[in-house]
Amino acid sequence: MYLLHYAPDNASLVIRLVLEEAGLPYRAVLVDRARNAQNSDAYRQINPAGRIPTLETPQGPIFETGAILLWLADRHGLGPTENEAGRLVLLKWLFFLSNTLHADLIRIFYPERYVEPQAMPGHSRLMIRRLREHFALVDTAATTTPRLFAPGGVLAPYIACLMRWAMLYPEGGPRWFDPAGYPALEKMARQLEARAATQRLIRAEGLGPTPFTAPVLAAPPEGSAT
Repeated sequence: MYLLHYAPDNASLVIRLVLEEAGLPYRAVLVDRARNAQNSDAYRQINPAGRIPTLETPQGPIFETGAILLWLADRHGLGPTENEAGRLVLLKWLFFLSNTLHADLIRIFYPERYVEPQAMPGHSRLMIRRLREHFALVDTAATTTPRLFAPGGVLAPYIACLMRWAMLYPEGGPRWFDPAGYPALEKMARQLEARAATQRLIRAEGLGPTPFTAPVLAAPPEGSAT
């Protein structure tokens, strides 16, 4: 059994969706962000970066969302193997989501980490433009290779969660992302919302009825999203 160290509506949601969808046995262990538990000595023993999620496996702990997804895909047959043509497509878009789209979303969520206060308005405009371009690229990829972006793999949960967070955060910020502008991604997100795995996590993390197409802030039964 895996141990998933999670916080509600954090990047751990991506991993939890994949585990649920694949029917893999795991136990969710809350990392209480309200108490800064991600920076505790105990947590940093398994994740020295102090970030969420961490997945404890029989081979040891693994962190970084993209790394966990790739490890699960390879171990449990959730994507093309290295000898299949789709492997190159999986790798490039998984790393694009992890290294580019997700990383840029974090920059718009926490601008104070990257620029001085007087630069924040220009920073926000720049990042919104970049992020719209990123989502458009992924929408085209989902149109041309729909099998890899279908529910049941590792890309769909990742992009659906990124869509969710783009619509919700930062709280009070400009609402710049409309899923209707990305038809392939919107279709994928609606399909994912209807799946039993998503319905279980809607209840477990208080995500609301349409978490990927018309999201509301999480109201989890335990822990804090921020």
